[in-house]
Order: sequence, then structure tokens, then C-alpha cells
Amino acid sequence: MSSPANKTVGGVQPGFSKEGQAIKCSVEPVIIGGMVLDVNATSSMHSNPRTTTPGKVIFSLGGVARNVADCISKLEARPFMISAVGFDLPGNMLLEHWESAGLSIEGIQRHQDIETAVVCHIYDEKGEVAAGVAHVESIEKFLTPRWIEKFKCNISSTPILMVDANLTPSSLEASCQIAAQVNTPVWFEPVSVAKSRRVASVVQFLQVTFASPNEDELVAMANAISGRDIFKPIRRDHSSGKLSKESFFQMLKPAIRVLLDKGVKVVVVTLGSEGVLLCSKGKSNLQKLSFRGNQPPYFSRRLYEVVHKVCPKDQIFGASMCEPMSNLFAVHFPALAASVVRLTGAGDCLVGGTIASLCAGLDVMQSIAVGVAAAKVVVEVESNVPDEYCLAKLADDAGSVYSGATMLVCQSKL
Repeated sequence: MSSPANKTVGGVQPGFSKEGQAIKCSVEPVIIGGMVLDVNATSSMHSNPRTTTPGKVIFSLGGVARNVADCISKLEARPFMISAVGFDLPGNMLLEHWESAGLSIEGIQRHQDIETAVVCHIYDEKGEVAAGVAHVESIEKFLTPRWIEKFKCNISSTPILMVDANLTPSSLEASCQIAAQVNTPVWFEPVSVAKSRRVASVVQFLQVTFASPNEDELVAMANAISGRDIFKPIRRDHSSGKLSKESFFQMLKPAIRVLLDKGVKVVVVTLGSEGVLLCSKGKSNLQKLSFRGNQPPYFSRRLYEVVHKVCPKDQIFGASMCEPMSNLFAVHFPALAASVVRLTGAGDCLVGGTIASLCAGLDVMQSIAVGVAAAKVVVEVESNVPDEYCLAKLADDAGSVYSGATMLVCQSKL
């Protein structure tokens, strides 16, 4: 591992935050979590053990938090990233991209002892994952409460804080406690089934505003919060045909209820090609959400203007009929048809697109529509985040999602 000559004593590179250094804060979404180099190897023919196979190897900049932040930056917001990388080849690749995009590296810790997180996936000739190895221990070891607390000012001024579950429970707690002190909304991104269970360490602060699990992560989170394995993943019987969106919701509703009852205000369940479920304890809960500084001069109005034209507020089918005092509100957003190259990054771009939209001043339902549209773009490329977004095309796709959304339930307290 190489170490540059300009490293300071203590291992923190000049230009990065040091203990006691005054930090100038600005209004920008704060993202805390992993920056990872993905190594994706795809064989072009059936592979045999104990020998190499012809194919293609691609390096992709990854990590859930990094992908979300990168997507946000492509939608005219400037995320503040809090993470950790090393003075090695993967770290250099990740930081070079970040700096070339003009994004702040102040919150990204670099140290001679950090081995930058790397994940290697091996795909078979059908494009399915055959094997994988993850070397991500550095995220947990170096992304500590002490490092996160250096950026309390940034968290206090952000419209929204996103944390990914690569953080240890103690680091998640530290992040959420800072946010709770100043009423900063928190978005919890589960990362994986195993790590999603870490939500149990932070729901106690009643500060998790959003959670974005897929159906398996949702079940794991509900079991972790309830302390019992009472929820089971959905079993699909392919012989009986495709499940309806209503069936999906009814099967997942008990687990969704657990999260809502424990204080998560909005549960965004990703269903892959089946779309997205948006659930809260009531439509009024969505309307009450506020995001600090989500207006000019802090954020561009272009995203707001192009989306608002095609996604007028309160136009979701059936939503206008919802009673203000309802105690369960659920809307289904359809997925968009796409020429799929890779599914990696879809969920991350959905979250990134939604957060960028909330910061631009769009409401939650408009923002979810943009998130679905952003996810559609990334599945059609090989990278984890597209090189750019065309706002006009993104808005058109968001309009299609929005117009196809339907209210599934709006239950009254009575």
C-alpha cells in the first residue's frame, strides 16, 4: 500500500477535517456510509473449476452511500459525504472521481491504515451472481462516532441525513442522536438483509423519517424491531402467476405496520420490477414533513420546475379521497419498462433521486416518482450510477410513474 508524501502526522491528509478544525457548514444533503470499489467479472461461457474463463472484468465505483450521493450530485444538488477510504488504488479511484465532480472531500477520512472497501462479484454467462467476496471491514472500523461527530454542524444544517447500514450500531446511534437534537429528518438505507437489522439500534430515537427496504429487508427489520422471528419472506408460486400489487401490500402490511408503529414515518418498499410501495400512518404525515433549506438559493429550481409540470401535487389516483385522520396510507408506484443491462444500483438511484427531489422542494409522492425514473436510467447502463441525467427525459418518465400510481389503502382511525 502506498502512502503519499504529503500525509500529515496522524495520517489525515491535508484538506480533510482534523480534530478541532473549524468547519464551515452549508445547506446540503449529508450522506454517511460506504465508498466501495466494485469489481464485476462476467464469464462469456460456462466456467469450470480450477481454471480461468474468458470474459469481461469491469471496475465500478460503488458503495450504497456513495452511489446515493453520486446520483444526488447528477441531479443538481451537492451532497456532503462522510466516509473513509485508504491511500491505495481503490481509494485513489474513488477520490479522483469525487474531486473531479467538484464535490467536497472534507468528510472523507483517509488514513494509512485504511484498506479501502472492495467487493468482487463473479457473474455467470446468464448474468446471475455465481460468487462474491466483500472486503468492507474498514467502513465499520474507521467510520466511527468520533469521526461523524466532527460534522455535527453539517448534520444540523442539512435538509435530510441519509445513513446506510454499513455503519456499526454505535455509529448509527451517534448519527441519529445528532439529527434528533435539531430535528433533521433521517433516511435509513438497509444495504442488505443481514445489515438491515441494525435499524433496531436507532428506531428508539424516533428520528428515522424514511426507510427504504426491499421486501426481504423489510421482513428482517420487522423481526429485529419486534425481537421475534414472526415475519417470513414472501414465497412466490410461479405456477400461479404474477402477484397483484394489492396482494403484495396485504402480505407485507403486518411488517410495514411494525416499522410505522415504532416511529418510522415513511416506509418505501422496493419491489423490483413490481414497483414501489409508499406507506405512512396517514396522508397528513406526508404533508407535515419539512426539509430545511429545500429552496433557492441552496438548490436549483430546474428539477422542481420540470417535474412539477408533469406531476401536479395531490393528483395520485384515489389519494384526494383519503381522510386527513387516516392511520394507514399506502400508494403503489409502478416500475418503468427498461432494457436491463444490470440491476446493481437501481435501489441506490431510487433513493438518490428521491432525496434530490425532496431537497428541490418537491413533495414525497412527486419525489418517489422521480426516484423510480432515476432507477430506470441506471439499469440500462453498466455503471452503478449513470454518467448524467437528462432532466427533461427524467421528468417525462416521472410523469408516467406518477400518473400510473394508485392508492391501495387509506384506513380511518374510526
